[in-house]
Amino acid sequence: MDLTRRSLLKTGAGAAAAGTVAGCLDDIDPADQELDAGYAAFFTLWDWAETVSGDAIAFEDPVGAGQAGHGWSPSGDLTREIADAGAFVYLDTPEFSWAQDIAATLEADYDTVTVINGLEGLDDQLLGWGHEVDAGGHDGDDGHGHDGEDGNESGHDGDDGHGHDGEDGNESGHDGHTHDQSSVDPHVWLDPVIAQDIVDTIASGLADADPDNAETYEENADAYTSDLDSLDQQFQDVIDGADRQVAVFAGHDSFTYLQERYGFELHTPAGVSPQEQITSEQIAETIDLVDAEGIDTILYNPFIAPDGSYQLVENILEGSNATDTMPITHLSGTLATWRDDGWGYREQMEEINLPALREVLDAQ
Repeated sequence: MDLTRRSLLKTGAGAAAAGTVAGCLDDIDPADQELDAGYAAFFTLWDWAETVSGDAIAFEDPVGAGQAGHGWSPSGDLTREIADAGAFVYLDTPEFSWAQDIAATLEADYDTVTVINGLEGLDDQLLGWGHEVDAGGHDGDDGHGHDGEDGNESGHDGDDGHGHDGEDGNESGHDGHTHDQSSVDPHVWLDPVIAQDIVDTIASGLADADPDNAETYEENADAYTSDLDSLDQQFQDVIDGADRQVAVFAGHDSFTYLQERYGFELHTPAGVSPQEQITSEQIAETIDLVDAEGIDTILYNPFIAPDGSYQLVENILEGSNATDTMPITHLSGTLATWRDDGWGYREQMEEINLPALREVLDAQ
């Protein structure tokens, strides 16, 4: 991981990288294109693209620190800047509609730009919005692909054994069907096992576009997927040592893939959308759960308030016996302090999310 380059991530990022979809890009000469720069649609994809590309390609994240990549709206001419750079890594999902629009324009107007969709090939692993997680069946043989003896097998073969349907009865793709993308929960990057597939997709896309550095991309991806395999095991160890299967998060439901992978419940009074209104009944139900489960620590979204002091957190603390809070991050963005510390995806998982789950689930 190139911490020097990471420390130079544009603080505003928006200065060089804001943008809406531009017009025709045909006036850019393909002969001038050299794949030594690129953009990724949000923090995690940027971190993975940087790690895979090493010194060969300098990637930028257009989303400024403290902002989430989904729901973000660029300004200026980001499409043109990405075309000049030569590569774009994104997720083809409506929650990143600005990135979808840019990818469509690049593919239509400028065929020398490398456009990599991180969701490619993941139809059989995608969850529908509102997918119900079974937190009670975690008995050491959870179908996730872990070896029963040493836990080293991550199941990284495209078949994760989840075998679930969507909430409304729609197939999630595990039997060869495909999702309507508008019904898909996009937060796939939070699952360290699925993350390995996305990293491989990035490496393959870069290798196809830049064969001279293909070996570098493959080696870097292999090394990083080993790190992700280790991260997967760390989560497994936390859940295996947990005395509680349920925790409470004061934010919208971004963590379904993580819950599905490891078999715990992260209850939230909010729905899947940040714009969804939370009712007093939902807050009351959450308070009842906190007290019934003896939960002392409430998880919060540090992108709303870095210190956790926002209204939903205060309402739960004031109405329940809980006394403490801890942050947990959805990793679609980064905070300035984390960026300055050189924390990428793996570091934020290890420094923020793992300690939070260890605390709220009473893991030994």
